[in-house]
Amino acid sequence: MNFDFSDEQMMLRKTVRNFVDKEIMPHIAEWDEKGEFHSEIITDLARLGLMGVCIPEEYGGAGMDYNSLAIVCEELERGDTAFRTAVSVHTGLNSMTLLQWGTEEQKQKYLAPQAKGEKIGAFGLTEPNAGSDVAAMQSTAVREGDHYILNGQKTWISLCDVADHFLVFAYTDKSKKHHGISAFIVERTMDGFSSKAIKGKLGIRAGNTGEIFFENMKVPKENLLGEEGEGFKIAMSALDSGRFTVAAGACGQIMACLEASVKYCHERETFGKKIGEHQLVKQMIANMEAGLQMSRLLVYRAGELKNKGVRNTRETSLAKWQACDFANKAADDAVQIHGAYGYSNEYPVERYLRNSKAPVIYEGTREIHTVMQADYVLGYRQDKQLNRMLPAWPFEE
Repeated sequence: MNFDFSDEQMMLRKTVRNFVDKEIMPHIAEWDEKGEFHSEIITDLARLGLMGVCIPEEYGGAGMDYNSLAIVCEELERGDTAFRTAVSVHTGLNSMTLLQWGTEEQKQKYLAPQAKGEKIGAFGLTEPNAGSDVAAMQSTAVREGDHYILNGQKTWISLCDVADHFLVFAYTDKSKKHHGISAFIVERTMDGFSSKAIKGKLGIRAGNTGEIFFENMKVPKENLLGEEGEGFKIAMSALDSGRFTVAAGACGQIMACLEASVKYCHERETFGKKIGEHQLVKQMIANMEAGLQMSRLLVYRAGELKNKGVRNTRETSLAKWQACDFANKAADDAVQIHGAYGYSNEYPVERYLRNSKAPVIYEGTREIHTVMQADYVLGYRQDKQLNRMLPAWPFEE
């Protein structure tokens, strides 16, 4: 596989990096400390065409490939996890799922304005008692005439107070267990919808995260995504896209840890020499670099499979698991390199450590991915092509 970047991709990386350096880096410490989500950053990303990077031009996107999306996520997370999360949820979990499963009418109504950044999309799968165990969800959708009546709640929803559209999952037939789950496109303006932010988070404090509630909410039958009972399959395909963006973002966090640590190594002296000259500090720097390069290879490999329209659940799972673990370790080492200063918000590494924990949990915990990878090797699990795959790139109009 050739992972050389095109001139267009190099320019994309430069554009996003410049944006992060000018619009996020100078303010992120304050936003994080105050727990403020600044939605104007999303507006600015939309102006740059970054909210629909890998969505075909016919639906308002930039029409770039999936590794271009990885570049965007990596550079955004170098600034802060909150803004990569926004793109992951909007593009990876929501828009790419609409592209894969939506009818033409749904794509025109929901996907096109999202790809342009005119509307923001989010994703609602997790419930208070249903995280890794998706089939334990309690939300229900009952068909009544030309509507479904949706009741339930979702938690840990990124962009809960910001998004216009939500892709949510509920039981239409609980007797069938996960085969009875269906997917719906929900609008914030629908009667019976409400949301509430979660405060007191360990990390990603500059992001908007919370709960959404449905109380006898009428959802038009036209907003059913796919067929009844296909919700679990749709959710798993969405996670293939979401996990890809999380893995790419983890590369950005490793990069941020490495940059901060190298800078500090050249500034700080102990025992008469720069701390970068101490062997054990070098070991931590070397491990960060190794983690960054290995994670990128796993991410770009998964992205290349996406570009070919090949199912990549196994490869994306491995990339997400390893990249997030590497990022968590890099952040821990970055704090260690900074010593007591690393424990203070005077330096950014304490924020990196706090932010690094969530990706190890969401989009499949490290334990879930460990089991998945073992099952593939043992032959207990096999990838089967879905009946609706993401389109191969370049997109054919």
